Amino acid sequence: MKNSSNKFLVIAVTLLLIVNIALVAFMVMGKNKKPQQSSRDGKAAFEKMVNELGMNETQKKEFDSLREAHFATIRPLFDSMRTTRQALYSLIKEDILNDSLVSVYSNSITEKQSRADKLTINHFRTVRKMFSGDMLNKYDEMVQKMLQRGKKDSSDKKDKK
Repeated sequence: MKNSSNKFLVIAVTLLLIVNIALVAFMVMGKNKKPQQSSRDGKAAFEKMVNELGMNETQKKEFDSLREAHFATIRPLFDSMRTTRQALYSLIKEDILNDSLVSVYSNSITEKQSRADKLTINHFRTVRKMFSGDMLNKYDEMVQKMLQRGKKDSSDKKDKK
Protein backbone atom coordinates (compact mmCIF):
# COMPACT_ATOMS: atom_id res chain seq x y z
CA MET A 1 0.00 0.00 0.00
CA LYS A 2 2.77 2.39 0.96
CA ASN A 3 4.67 1.58 -2.24
CA SER A 4 1.67 2.34 -4.49
CA SER A 5 0.95 5.68 -2.79
CA ASN A 6 4.65 6.61 -3.16
CA LYS A 7 4.45 5.79 -6.89
CA PHE A 8 1.33 7.92 -7.20
CA LEU A 9 3.02 10.87 -5.46
CA VAL A 10 6.14 10.55 -7.64
CA ILE A 11 4.02 10.48 -10.80
CA ALA A 12 1.90 13.45 -9.63
CA VAL A 13 4.96 15.54 -8.71
CA THR A 14 6.65 14.66 -12.01
CA LEU A 15 3.57 15.66 -14.01
CA LEU A 16 3.24 18.92 -12.11
CA LEU A 17 6.92 19.67 -12.70
CA ILE A 18 6.56 19.03 -16.44
CA VAL A 19 3.46 21.23 -16.64
CA ASN A 20 5.21 24.04 -14.75
CA ILE A 21 8.29 23.85 -17.00
CA ALA A 22 6.05 23.94 -20.09
CA LEU A 23 4.14 26.93 -18.69
CA VAL A 24 7.33 28.87 -17.93
CA ALA A 25 8.71 28.07 -21.40
CA PHE A 26 5.46 29.21 -23.00
CA MET A 27 5.51 32.48 -21.05
CA VAL A 28 9.17 33.20 -21.86
CA MET A 29 8.78 32.42 -25.56
CA GLY A 30 5.54 34.38 -25.73
CA LYS A 31 7.24 37.60 -24.58
CA ASN A 32 9.44 37.68 -27.67
CA LYS A 33 6.53 37.38 -30.09
CA LYS A 34 5.10 40.49 -31.64
CA PRO A 35 1.56 41.09 -30.38
CA GLN A 36 -1.18 40.42 -32.90
CA GLN A 37 -2.70 43.46 -34.48
CA SER A 38 -5.81 44.59 -32.77
CA SER A 39 -9.12 44.35 -34.56
CA ARG A 40 -9.32 48.08 -33.88
CA ASP A 41 -6.34 48.64 -36.17
CA GLY A 42 -7.62 51.06 -38.79
CA LYS A 43 -5.88 49.50 -41.79
CA ALA A 44 -7.06 45.99 -40.90
CA ALA A 45 -10.66 47.20 -40.58
CA PHE A 46 -10.27 49.14 -43.84
CA GLU A 47 -9.03 46.08 -45.73
CA LYS A 48 -11.74 43.89 -44.23
CA MET A 49 -14.45 46.30 -45.32
CA VAL A 50 -12.95 46.66 -48.81
CA ASN A 51 -12.78 42.87 -49.23
CA GLU A 52 -16.18 42.03 -47.76
CA LEU A 53 -17.97 44.68 -49.79
CA GLY A 54 -16.00 43.92 -52.94
CA MET A 55 -15.14 47.58 -53.60
CA ASN A 56 -13.64 48.55 -56.92
CA GLU A 57 -10.48 50.71 -57.05
CA THR A 58 -12.42 53.98 -57.31
CA GLN A 59 -14.56 53.12 -54.30
CA LYS A 60 -11.51 51.94 -52.39
CA LYS A 61 -9.68 55.24 -52.98
CA GLU A 62 -12.74 57.33 -52.13
CA PHE A 63 -13.41 55.30 -48.99
CA ASP A 64 -9.77 55.61 -47.88
CA SER A 65 -9.87 59.36 -48.46
CA LEU A 66 -13.11 59.74 -46.49
CA ARG A 67 -11.76 57.54 -43.69
CA GLU A 68 -8.52 59.52 -43.41
CA ALA A 69 -10.42 62.83 -43.38
CA HIS A 70 -12.79 61.52 -40.71
CA PHE A 71 -9.97 60.35 -38.45
CA ALA A 72 -8.07 63.62 -38.95
CA THR A 73 -11.17 65.44 -37.72
CA ILE A 74 -12.15 63.13 -34.89
CA ARG A 75 -8.74 62.20 -33.46
CA PRO A 76 -8.19 65.62 -31.79
CA LEU A 77 -11.67 65.38 -30.32
CA PHE A 78 -10.89 61.98 -28.77
CA ASP A 79 -7.55 63.32 -27.51
CA SER A 80 -9.38 66.21 -25.89
CA MET A 81 -11.91 63.84 -24.30
CA ARG A 82 -9.09 61.69 -22.94
CA THR A 83 -7.38 64.75 -21.45
CA THR A 84 -10.62 65.94 -19.88
CA ARG A 85 -11.29 62.47 -18.42
CA GLN A 86 -7.79 62.43 -16.95
CA ALA A 87 -8.45 65.80 -15.34
CA LEU A 88 -11.80 64.56 -14.03
CA TYR A 89 -10.36 61.40 -12.51
CA SER A 90 -7.38 63.24 -11.09
CA LEU A 91 -9.90 64.75 -8.69
CA ILE A 92 -9.98 61.48 -6.73
CA LYS A 93 -6.78 62.64 -5.03
CA GLU A 94 -8.44 65.76 -3.64
CA ASP A 95 -9.46 65.78 0.02
CA ILE A 96 -12.60 67.77 -0.77
CA LEU A 97 -14.38 67.06 -4.02
CA ASN A 98 -15.47 70.14 -5.94
CA ASP A 99 -18.88 69.14 -7.35
CA SER A 100 -19.03 72.07 -9.75
CA LEU A 101 -15.65 71.08 -11.23
CA VAL A 102 -16.88 67.50 -11.63
CA SER A 103 -19.93 68.87 -13.45
CA VAL A 104 -17.80 71.06 -15.72
CA TYR A 105 -15.58 68.13 -16.69
CA SER A 106 -18.54 65.75 -17.09
CA ASN A 107 -20.46 68.22 -19.25
CA SER A 108 -17.38 68.84 -21.38
CA ILE A 109 -16.93 65.10 -21.96
CA THR A 110 -20.63 64.73 -22.80
CA GLU A 111 -20.49 67.60 -25.30
CA LYS A 112 -17.36 66.22 -26.97
CA GLN A 113 -18.83 62.72 -27.15
CA SER A 114 -21.97 64.14 -28.72
CA ARG A 115 -19.88 65.94 -31.36
CA ALA A 116 -17.90 62.75 -32.03
CA ASP A 117 -21.13 60.77 -32.45
CA LYS A 118 -22.53 63.36 -34.88
CA LEU A 119 -19.30 63.40 -36.90
CA THR A 120 -19.27 59.61 -37.00
CA ILE A 121 -22.87 59.20 -38.12
CA ASN A 122 -22.30 61.81 -40.83
CA HIS A 123 -19.18 59.93 -41.92
CA PHE A 124 -21.09 56.64 -42.12
CA ARG A 125 -23.86 58.32 -44.12
CA THR A 126 -21.34 59.87 -46.52
CA VAL A 127 -19.62 56.52 -47.06
CA ARG A 128 -23.02 54.85 -47.48
CA LYS A 129 -23.73 57.06 -50.52
CA MET A 130 -20.90 55.27 -52.35
CA PHE A 131 -22.86 52.02 -52.53
CA SER A 132 -26.04 50.63 -54.01
CA GLY A 133 -27.93 47.36 -54.11
CA ASP A 134 -26.29 44.39 -52.42
CA MET A 135 -23.22 46.43 -51.42
CA LEU A 136 -25.48 48.90 -49.62
CA ASN A 137 -27.15 46.10 -47.65
CA LYS A 138 -23.76 44.58 -46.75
CA TYR A 139 -22.47 47.99 -45.66
CA ASP A 140 -25.51 48.56 -43.43
CA GLU A 141 -25.00 45.13 -41.82
CA MET A 142 -21.29 45.76 -41.28
CA VAL A 143 -21.92 49.10 -39.60
CA GLN A 144 -24.45 47.51 -37.24
CA LYS A 145 -22.02 44.69 -36.41
CA MET A 146 -19.24 47.22 -35.73
CA LEU A 147 -21.50 49.10 -33.35
CA GLN A 148 -22.45 45.91 -31.49
CA ARG A 149 -18.89 44.56 -31.25
CA GLY A 150 -17.65 44.29 -27.69
CA LYS A 151 -20.84 45.65 -26.19
CA LYS A 152 -22.81 43.64 -23.71
CA ASP A 153 -26.35 44.59 -22.95
CA SER A 154 -26.86 44.89 -19.21
CA SER A 155 -30.46 43.75 -19.66
CA ASP A 156 -29.12 40.31 -20.69
CA LYS A 157 -28.05 39.66 -17.12
CA LYS A 158 -30.60 37.90 -14.98
CA ASP A 159 -31.22 39.00 -11.43
CA LYS A 160 -29.75 36.50 -8.99
CA LYS A 161 -32.12 37.02 -6.10
